Amino acid sequence: MELALARYLGPRIEGSSELTISNLSRIPGGASRETWMFDVAWVDTTGPRTGAFVLRKDLPASLLETDRAVEYAFYAAFENSEVPVPRMRWLESDPAHLGSAFFIMERIVNCDSSQRRILEPDYADSRDSLARELYQILVAIHAADWARTSIIEHISPVLADECWKRELGYWEGIIDANEISPQPIIRGAIRWLRANPPPPAERVTVVHGDYRVGNFLYTADGIKGIVDWEMAHLGDPLEDLAWSFMELWEWGNDGKKGGIITTDDAVRVYEESSGRTVDRTALHWWDVFGSVKAQGIWLTGAKSFQDGRSQETIHAYTSWGLINRQDEVALRALGRGA
Repeated sequence: MELALARYLGPRIEGSSELTISNLSRIPGGASRETWMFDVAWVDTTGPRTGAFVLRKDLPASLLETDRAVEYAFYAAFENSEVPVPRMRWLESDPAHLGSAFFIMERIVNCDSSQRRILEPDYADSRDSLARELYQILVAIHAADWARTSIIEHISPVLADECWKRELGYWEGIIDANEISPQPIIRGAIRWLRANPPPPAERVTVVHGDYRVGNFLYTADGIKGIVDWEMAHLGDPLEDLAWSFMELWEWGNDGKKGGIITTDDAVRVYEESSGRTVDRTALHWWDVFGSVKAQGIWLTGAKSFQDGRSQETIHAYTSWGLINRQDEVALRALGRGA
């Protein structure tokens, strides 16, 4: 892949010559893209230059099907804003270059990203401030004037009273298409969600779609980049808040969301930063919905592996380790509203 990347970037980095690729390595995981890190060295009129980049490349099969142009647009919309994101560079739909479509962004260096790393002792003095910053940034995402960005060129707006219907219908369709065996618990959750709809969204905002510990870059000094925007869309901001609270993301197995904050504390930070009150009943609806959405993702990966469209270990793991566990999470979520 190094030679192919060099051929692609040569004419796109203005004035470059003697361009070489080094340190190319794949980052494990990834629901809908292969993610690769690499460095580039070249010479231009100012002398030797270097750059650090990330390549996000489409998989033959994935945990979810998403449009790379939409993901690219959401990243680009937040450049030079209160929401830290990598700078986007090139979006490519022609598979002839690297075997499938892709985009390339600049890499934010010298950061951690692992959900486990943040739980280690040397982050003990930083976890509270990182947790607070995580929800302050979420407020900034939800406050963005998306209608004035390139986002609007790629997706259609949604009415406030249609947010829940659209998302539930979409993920029910994903489950319909990918379930390998009957899903009685999740089907029960879907019936409950339809019978107990939330109020219309207080406002329609950007929804990151996978906002949680594990999807941002950080140091002890703070959060340096929000990443993994492949499920971003417009909708009810409570979807993001509830998703960040899902039981599966309790990495420390201590009830703290993402291993770093309680639900009550996170809601308090969000309310203080936004000046808005979170509707707890609506938040519970989105909590139950999160299990439907997650199960749709796990079932998609499992079916891809069963059908032979993927040999990715993460797709095998979803069928073995996550589908039954998600049922348990859904039951507990439903029980919280009983």
